[in-house]
Amino acid sequence: MAKTPSISQMYTHYRPKLVRFISRIVKPQDIDDIVQETFVKSIEAELKQDIDYPRTYMLKTARNLALNHVKRWDNKYTDTVADFSDSVVDYKSASLEAEFESKERFLLFCQAVDKLPGQCRKAFVLKKVYGLSQKEISSYLDISESTVEKHVAKGLLKCFEYIEDSNNTIIRNSRNASQSVVSTALTRKSQVK
Repeated sequence: MAKTPSISQMYTHYRPKLVRFISRIVKPQDIDDIVQETFVKSIEAELKQDIDYPRTYMLKTARNLALNHVKRWDNKYTDTVADFSDSVVDYKSASLEAEFESKERFLLFCQAVDKLPGQCRKAFVLKKVYGLSQKEISSYLDISESTVEKHVAKGLLKCFEYIEDSNNTIIRNSRNASQSVVSTALTRKSQVK
């Protein structure tokens, strides 16, 4: 019995058909991301199990990913006026503390992004702040899409680590300050007696 072709062989051969197939479902700017995700999901599945019909598997995967993408997008914009008619709208502004904390978190995020290496920072900001696709970023920065993906992942990790370290430093400083206040108060109390 002949061995069925692997997903990677089928992908290189059927990629143009996948693009045409997906183009009927999603917007043109989302096609490449979905095709790439189809390939990744198919390869992951192939590593876990034997796939008897790789072409069919890829087409079904592509269709499901495209439909999920459209569904996620549609759900963002399905609110109607009727949804808001029964709700009580709170016109109070956020407390001063909450507003201050929000600005502090944003400043911390900006500092974390500023610490990223140049190309990584550019790719990260274009993806997370401006919402560009990997293909658009790849074209803009003149780097491969996989490099864009690596930069964005590295940016997320480094930002998370920076914010986590900063929060831990704030907690340590807060504890040290409260311990200092307590010890000073105890010292004064003992001197008064």
